[in-house]
Amino acid sequence: MIGIQLLEAPTDRRGDPRALRYIVDHLPPGTVIKRQLLVANKTAKTQRVDLYPAAATIEEERFVFGAARTPNELTSWISLDRETLELEPGGKARFRATITVPPQASAGERYAVIWASVSSAPDPTANVNKIHRVGVRTYLSVGPGGEPPSSFTIGELSPARDTLGVPSVRIAVRNTGERALDLTGSVSLSDGPADLRAGPFDVVDGTTITPGESGTVLAQLPRELPNGPWQIDVALASGQVKESATARITFPDPGRVGEPGSPLSRLGPLWALVAGSLVVGLVVLTGLLLLIRRSRRRTAVSG
Repeated sequence: MIGIQLLEAPTDRRGDPRALRYIVDHLPPGTVIKRQLLVANKTAKTQRVDLYPAAATIEEERFVFGAARTPNELTSWISLDRETLELEPGGKARFRATITVPPQASAGERYAVIWASVSSAPDPTANVNKIHRVGVRTYLSVGPGGEPPSSFTIGELSPARDTLGVPSVRIAVRNTGERALDLTGSVSLSDGPADLRAGPFDVVDGTTITPGESGTVLAQLPRELPNGPWQIDVALASGQVKESATARITFPDPGRVGEPGSPLSRLGPLWALVAGSLVVGLVVLTGLLLLIRRSRRRTAVSG
Protein backbone atom coordinates (compact mmCIF):
# COMPACT_ATOMS: atom_id res chain seq x y z
CA MET A 1 0.00 0.00 0.00
CA ILE A 2 1.19 3.52 -0.75
CA GLY A 3 0.11 6.86 0.65
CA ILE A 4 0.21 10.45 -0.52
CA GLN A 5 0.08 13.69 1.44
CA LEU A 6 -0.07 17.38 0.59
CA LEU A 7 2.68 19.22 2.48
CA GLU A 8 1.84 22.84 1.64
CA ALA A 9 -1.20 25.12 1.78
CA PRO A 10 -1.61 28.85 1.09
CA THR A 11 -0.81 30.97 4.15
CA ASP A 12 -4.38 32.28 4.26
CA ARG A 13 -5.76 28.72 4.33
CA ARG A 14 -3.63 27.10 7.02
CA GLY A 15 -6.63 27.08 9.33
CA ASP A 16 -8.76 25.35 6.70
CA PRO A 17 -8.79 21.55 7.19
CA ARG A 18 -9.92 21.04 3.60
CA ALA A 19 -6.93 22.96 2.19
CA LEU A 20 -4.59 20.78 4.27
CA ARG A 21 -5.83 17.66 2.45
CA TYR A 22 -6.47 19.02 -1.06
CA ILE A 23 -5.10 21.73 -3.33
CA VAL A 24 -7.80 24.38 -2.93
CA ASP A 25 -7.04 27.82 -4.32
CA HIS A 26 -8.29 30.83 -6.29
CA LEU A 27 -5.89 32.31 -8.83
CA PRO A 28 -6.01 35.18 -11.32
CA PRO A 29 -5.14 34.29 -14.93
CA GLY A 30 -1.39 34.24 -15.52
CA THR A 31 -0.55 33.02 -11.97
CA VAL A 32 1.89 30.20 -11.11
CA ILE A 33 1.82 28.23 -7.84
CA LYS A 34 3.93 25.32 -6.56
CA ARG A 35 2.95 22.64 -4.02
CA GLN A 36 5.06 19.91 -2.41
CA LEU A 37 3.63 16.43 -1.92
CA LEU A 38 4.93 13.36 -0.10
CA VAL A 39 4.61 9.72 -1.19
CA ALA A 40 5.19 6.85 1.26
CA ASN A 41 5.69 3.15 0.53
CA LYS A 42 3.90 1.25 3.28
CA THR A 43 4.57 -2.19 1.81
CA ALA A 44 7.35 -4.71 2.45
CA LYS A 45 8.56 -4.52 -1.16
CA THR A 46 10.33 -1.93 -3.27
CA GLN A 47 7.75 -0.11 -5.35
CA ARG A 48 7.92 1.80 -8.60
CA VAL A 49 5.45 4.67 -8.25
CA ASP A 50 4.12 6.57 -11.27
CA LEU A 51 3.13 10.21 -10.75
CA TYR A 52 0.68 12.07 -13.00
CA PRO A 53 -2.32 14.42 -13.03
CA ALA A 54 -5.69 13.25 -14.34
CA ALA A 55 -9.14 14.73 -14.88
CA ALA A 56 -11.95 14.85 -12.34
CA THR A 57 -15.55 16.06 -12.34
CA ILE A 58 -18.38 16.44 -9.85
CA GLU A 59 -21.38 14.31 -10.74
CA GLU A 60 -24.44 13.33 -8.68
CA GLU A 61 -23.01 14.83 -5.50
CA ARG A 62 -19.71 12.94 -5.82
CA PHE A 63 -16.16 13.92 -6.80
CA VAL A 64 -15.61 11.57 -9.74
CA PHE A 65 -12.14 10.51 -10.92
CA GLY A 66 -11.39 10.18 -14.61
CA ALA A 67 -10.18 6.81 -15.90
CA ALA A 68 -6.43 6.24 -16.08
CA ARG A 69 -4.68 9.39 -17.32
CA THR A 70 -7.74 11.11 -18.78
CA PRO A 71 -6.80 14.78 -19.41
CA ASN A 72 -8.79 17.98 -19.08
CA GLU A 73 -8.01 21.68 -19.21
CA LEU A 74 -6.66 21.77 -15.64
CA THR A 75 -4.34 18.78 -16.12
CA SER A 76 -2.74 20.65 -19.04
CA TRP A 77 -1.77 23.36 -16.55
CA ILE A 78 -0.18 20.92 -14.06
CA SER A 79 3.43 19.77 -14.35
CA LEU A 80 5.34 17.50 -11.94
CA ASP A 81 9.07 17.65 -11.34
CA ARG A 82 9.19 13.82 -11.19
CA GLU A 83 7.27 11.21 -13.16
CA THR A 84 8.37 8.11 -11.25
CA LEU A 85 9.74 7.20 -7.83
CA GLU A 86 11.58 4.09 -6.66
CA LEU A 87 10.70 3.60 -3.00
CA GLU A 88 12.18 0.94 -0.75
CA PRO A 89 10.00 -0.66 1.95
CA GLY A 90 9.01 2.12 4.35
CA GLY A 91 10.60 4.71 2.07
CA LYS A 92 9.31 8.23 1.46
CA ALA A 93 9.99 10.85 -1.21
CA ARG A 94 8.81 14.34 -2.07
CA PHE A 95 7.87 15.77 -5.42
CA ARG A 96 6.61 19.16 -6.58
CA ALA A 97 3.54 20.08 -8.58
CA THR A 98 3.47 23.35 -10.50
CA ILE A 99 0.18 24.85 -11.70
CA THR A 100 0.51 27.49 -14.42
CA VAL A 101 -2.71 29.31 -15.22
CA PRO A 102 -2.62 30.75 -18.76
CA PRO A 103 -3.18 34.53 -19.08
CA GLN A 104 -6.19 33.89 -21.32
CA ALA A 105 -7.86 31.39 -18.94
CA SER A 106 -11.58 31.95 -18.49
CA ALA A 107 -13.19 32.36 -15.08
CA GLY A 108 -14.59 29.31 -13.32
CA GLU A 109 -13.72 26.36 -11.10
CA ARG A 110 -11.87 23.31 -12.41
CA TYR A 111 -11.11 19.89 -10.92
CA ALA A 112 -8.31 17.34 -11.21
CA VAL A 113 -6.34 14.77 -9.18
CA ILE A 114 -2.61 14.30 -8.76
CA TRP A 115 -2.07 10.54 -8.60
CA ALA A 116 0.61 8.24 -7.19
CA SER A 117 0.06 4.86 -8.84
CA VAL A 118 1.53 1.36 -8.44
CA SER A 119 0.87 -1.52 -10.85
CA SER A 120 1.05 -5.15 -9.80
CA ALA A 121 3.32 -7.59 -11.57
CA PRO A 122 1.69 -9.09 -14.70
CA ASP A 123 -0.29 -12.26 -14.04
CA PRO A 124 0.58 -14.85 -16.74
CA THR A 125 -2.70 -16.69 -16.07
CA ALA A 126 -4.91 -13.64 -16.64
CA ASN A 127 -5.13 -10.57 -18.84
CA VAL A 128 -5.77 -8.23 -15.91
CA ASN A 129 -3.22 -6.15 -14.00
CA LYS A 130 -4.19 -4.56 -10.72
CA ILE A 131 -3.44 -0.86 -10.23
CA HIS A 132 -3.42 0.77 -6.82
CA ARG A 133 -3.45 4.57 -6.80
CA VAL A 134 -3.90 7.32 -4.25
CA GLY A 135 -4.31 10.98 -5.04
CA VAL A 136 -4.71 14.57 -3.93
CA ARG A 137 -7.72 16.40 -5.29
CA THR A 138 -7.35 19.82 -6.88
CA TYR A 139 -10.10 22.46 -6.73
CA LEU A 140 -8.88 25.47 -8.67
CA SER A 141 -10.97 28.62 -9.07
CA VAL A 142 -9.81 31.08 -11.72
CA GLY A 143 -10.85 34.69 -12.08
CA PRO A 144 -9.93 38.30 -11.33
CA GLY A 145 -10.23 39.83 -7.87
CA GLY A 146 -10.73 38.02 -4.60
CA GLU A 147 -11.93 34.49 -4.10
CA PRO A 148 -15.62 33.79 -4.79
CA PRO A 149 -17.65 33.18 -1.60
CA SER A 150 -18.47 29.74 -0.23
CA SER A 151 -21.80 29.22 1.54
CA PHE A 152 -24.64 26.74 1.95
CA THR A 153 -28.01 26.32 3.63
CA ILE A 154 -29.53 23.33 5.41
CA GLY A 155 -33.04 22.26 4.43
CA GLU A 156 -35.33 19.45 5.54
CA LEU A 157 -34.12 16.60 7.74
CA SER A 158 -35.74 13.32 6.65
CA PRO A 159 -35.69 10.36 9.09
CA ALA A 160 -35.94 6.78 7.81
CA ARG A 161 -35.33 3.15 8.75
CA ASP A 162 -34.14 0.52 6.29
CA THR A 163 -35.70 -2.93 6.10
CA LEU A 164 -33.36 -4.14 8.85
CA GLY A 165 -34.49 -1.34 11.16
CA VAL A 166 -31.31 0.76 10.96
CA PRO A 167 -32.23 4.47 11.30
CA SER A 168 -30.79 7.28 9.22
CA VAL A 169 -31.33 10.95 8.51
CA ARG A 170 -30.97 12.60 5.11
CA ILE A 171 -30.01 16.26 5.37
CA ALA A 172 -30.94 18.48 2.43
CA VAL A 173 -28.22 21.01 1.54
CA ARG A 174 -28.08 23.73 -1.10
CA ASN A 175 -24.79 25.25 -2.25
CA THR A 176 -25.52 29.00 -2.27
CA GLY A 177 -21.90 30.02 -2.91
CA GLU A 178 -19.57 29.99 -5.89
CA ARG A 179 -17.15 27.19 -4.89
CA ALA A 180 -17.67 23.43 -4.69
CA LEU A 181 -18.30 22.05 -1.20
CA ASP A 182 -17.00 18.86 0.47
CA LEU A 183 -19.38 18.36 3.37
CA THR A 184 -18.49 16.82 6.72
CA GLY A 185 -20.16 17.07 10.11
CA SER A 186 -22.24 15.32 12.75
CA VAL A 187 -25.72 14.97 14.21
CA SER A 188 -26.79 14.71 17.86
CA LEU A 189 -30.11 13.62 19.35
CA SER A 190 -31.66 14.90 22.57
CA ASP A 191 -35.01 15.30 24.34
CA GLY A 192 -35.97 11.77 23.27
CA PRO A 193 -38.16 9.22 25.05
CA ALA A 194 -37.44 9.26 28.80
CA ASP A 195 -35.21 12.28 28.10
CA LEU A 196 -32.69 10.12 26.20
CA ARG A 197 -29.70 11.63 24.41
CA ALA A 198 -27.51 10.07 21.70
CA GLY A 199 -24.50 11.06 19.64
CA PRO A 200 -22.80 12.88 18.16
CA PHE A 201 -22.72 10.66 15.06
CA ASP A 202 -20.55 11.56 12.07
CA VAL A 203 -22.22 12.05 8.71
CA VAL A 204 -21.10 9.85 5.83
CA ASP A 205 -18.20 11.47 3.98
CA GLY A 206 -18.21 11.91 0.24
CA THR A 207 -20.91 14.48 -0.54
CA THR A 208 -19.56 17.13 -2.92
CA ILE A 209 -21.93 19.80 -4.28
CA THR A 210 -21.21 22.23 -7.10
CA PRO A 211 -22.26 25.90 -6.93
CA GLY A 212 -26.00 26.47 -7.25
CA GLU A 213 -26.84 22.79 -6.84
CA SER A 214 -28.63 20.89 -4.08
CA GLY A 215 -27.77 17.54 -2.52
CA THR A 216 -28.15 15.39 0.57
CA VAL A 217 -25.84 14.40 3.40
CA LEU A 218 -26.51 11.07 5.12
CA ALA A 219 -26.13 10.26 8.81
CA GLN A 220 -26.49 6.60 9.84
CA LEU A 221 -27.45 5.91 13.46
CA PRO A 222 -27.50 2.89 15.82
CA ARG A 223 -30.24 0.35 15.24
CA GLU A 224 -31.38 0.32 18.87
CA LEU A 225 -32.52 3.96 18.86
CA PRO A 226 -36.23 4.28 19.69
CA ASN A 227 -38.48 6.08 17.23
CA GLY A 228 -38.78 9.22 19.34
CA PRO A 229 -39.78 11.98 18.94
CA TRP A 230 -36.32 13.52 19.15
CA GLN A 231 -34.69 16.89 18.86
CA ILE A 232 -31.95 16.62 16.24
CA ASP A 233 -29.03 19.04 16.07
CA VAL A 234 -27.04 19.10 12.83
CA ALA A 235 -23.60 20.68 12.37
CA LEU A 236 -22.09 20.66 8.87
CA ALA A 237 -18.92 22.18 7.45
CA SER A 238 -16.94 22.52 4.26
CA GLY A 239 -13.52 23.76 5.24
CA GLN A 240 -14.05 26.88 7.32
CA VAL A 241 -17.66 27.38 6.20
CA LYS A 242 -20.05 26.05 8.85
CA GLU A 243 -23.83 25.85 9.30
CA SER A 244 -26.12 24.26 11.89
CA ALA A 245 -29.80 23.43 12.24
CA THR A 246 -32.20 22.01 14.80
CA ALA A 247 -35.50 20.20 14.22
CA ARG A 248 -37.97 17.70 15.70
CA ILE A 249 -38.11 14.28 14.03
CA THR A 250 -39.62 10.86 14.66
CA PHE A 251 -38.15 7.72 13.12
CA PRO A 252 -40.63 5.47 11.29
CA ASP A 253 -41.03 1.70 11.41
CA PRO A 254 -38.56 -0.46 9.42
CA GLY A 255 -38.66 0.00 5.66
CA ARG A 256 -40.34 3.40 5.79
CA VAL A 257 -39.50 7.10 5.54
CA GLY A 258 -40.78 9.44 8.25
CA GLU A 259 -42.11 12.96 8.11
CA PRO A 260 -39.30 15.47 7.42
CA GLY A 261 -38.38 17.99 10.07
CA SER A 262 -37.84 21.61 9.09
CA PRO A 263 -34.82 23.42 10.55
CA LEU A 264 -37.17 26.35 11.22
CA SER A 265 -38.32 24.36 14.19
CA ARG A 266 -35.14 25.38 15.96
CA LEU A 267 -37.12 28.59 16.61
CA GLY A 268 -39.94 26.50 18.08
CA PRO A 269 -39.76 27.73 21.67
CA LEU A 270 -39.61 31.35 20.49
CA TRP A 271 -42.50 30.91 18.07
CA ALA A 272 -44.48 29.09 20.73
CA LEU A 273 -43.94 32.03 23.08
CA VAL A 274 -44.97 34.52 20.39
CA ALA A 275 -48.00 32.44 19.41
CA GLY A 276 -49.02 32.12 23.05
CA SER A 277 -48.72 35.86 23.52
CA LEU A 278 -50.86 36.45 20.41
CA VAL A 279 -53.55 34.11 21.69
CA VAL A 280 -53.63 35.85 25.07
CA GLY A 281 -53.74 39.22 23.30
CA LEU A 282 -56.66 38.13 21.13
CA VAL A 283 -58.58 36.87 24.16
CA VAL A 284 -58.03 40.17 25.97
CA LEU A 285 -58.97 42.17 22.86
CA THR A 286 -62.14 40.11 22.36
CA GLY A 287 -63.11 40.68 25.98
CA LEU A 288 -62.61 44.41 25.68
CA LEU A 289 -64.75 44.57 22.50
CA LEU A 290 -67.56 42.70 24.25
CA LEU A 291 -67.41 45.09 27.20
CA ILE A 292 -67.52 48.10 24.87
CA ARG A 293 -70.54 46.70 22.99
CA ARG A 294 -72.39 45.97 26.23
CA SER A 295 -71.59 49.44 27.55
CA ARG A 296 -72.93 51.03 24.35
CA ARG A 297 -76.14 48.98 24.55
CA ARG A 298 -76.74 50.02 28.14
CA THR A 299 -76.17 53.68 27.25
CA ALA A 300 -78.63 53.45 24.38
CA VAL A 301 -81.35 51.86 26.58
CA SER A 302 -80.93 54.38 29.43
CA GLY A 303 -81.05 57.29 26.95
